[in-house]
Amino acid sequence: MRRLAFGLVVVLVVAAGCSGFTTSPSQPAGTAVDSQSAVDVPEPAVTVTVTAVVDGDTIQVAYENGTGDTVRLVGVDTPEVHIENDPAEFEGVPETDAGASCLRRAGTNASSLAKQQLLGETVGLAFDQNLDRRGYYDRLLAYVVLDGTLFNYRLVETGHARVYDSEFSRTDRFYAAEDVARSDRRGLWRCTDPDAVTHTAIADGGTESASGVEIAEIHPDATGNDNENLNDEYVTLTNTGDAALDLSGWTVSDEAGHQYTFADLTLDPNASVTLYSGSGTDTDTERYWGRSGAVWNNDGDTVIVRNASGETVLRQSY
Repeated sequence: MRRLAFGLVVVLVVAAGCSGFTTSPSQPAGTAVDSQSAVDVPEPAVTVTVTAVVDGDTIQVAYENGTGDTVRLVGVDTPEVHIENDPAEFEGVPETDAGASCLRRAGTNASSLAKQQLLGETVGLAFDQNLDRRGYYDRLLAYVVLDGTLFNYRLVETGHARVYDSEFSRTDRFYAAEDVARSDRRGLWRCTDPDAVTHTAIADGGTESASGVEIAEIHPDATGNDNENLNDEYVTLTNTGDAALDLSGWTVSDEAGHQYTFADLTLDPNASVTLYSGSGTDTDTERYWGRSGAVWNNDGDTVIVRNASGETVLRQSY
């Protein structure tokens, strides 16, 4: 069970977004923060290349000699994407079908983040002095260090993972970051009220969308300077209907009129697609806007989704 007492966390917010500030003013509740200064990033013991992402907390890597390994990230637990979730494992998430479905979408978002940040990258692996190097399934238990930051910690502070309770040495700092994420209802912690997640996005005229597609997550505030980290600015859509949905010709736009059009995309039931502001290779779960600058305002904006006929399907402000 999650501990009720937390250590003190010093949160340093470093962000620059569409508002044009080189350093961000105070952020409203609910925006992502960058508080890597609150946790000491360990020195990597080995360098590897990430060859596959199993889910948000498990990756496959290759060593320099060509051998491979499976790594379970220390201290974190992201919602499942391959099996059913047990809401009881996530404090405050109701033990209902709605709670489990919401967690499944959150798990998809965590996997997408891991793929976008880690897949194909050279990262460092560090080990915790309080833990064995191998877990129950013989997976390597490690911290993943990417560009001087601790990816495990980032999953927790952005609400993509809960803390996996064990004897790892950074327990207090991870739990403190989780507490902030829960208070701000970031990521999976929006599932503490899954009905609100389901019904926040409404169509023009104030009626709930009948299309089956929902805005599962809006992440407007990238780590660091938004304009230099465009693939950490994204919007995730999920098909909550019972049938596949053809999104070809559908658009996503902001209040200022910046618009992206989906091409050749069919979204299966319970599947999600994340639209990143930057550049990359399009897949069935990830699309890239190809912008040269940030789109979504950190201090508030509106995500507008229209179908191929130009009709507004969803409109969600944050």
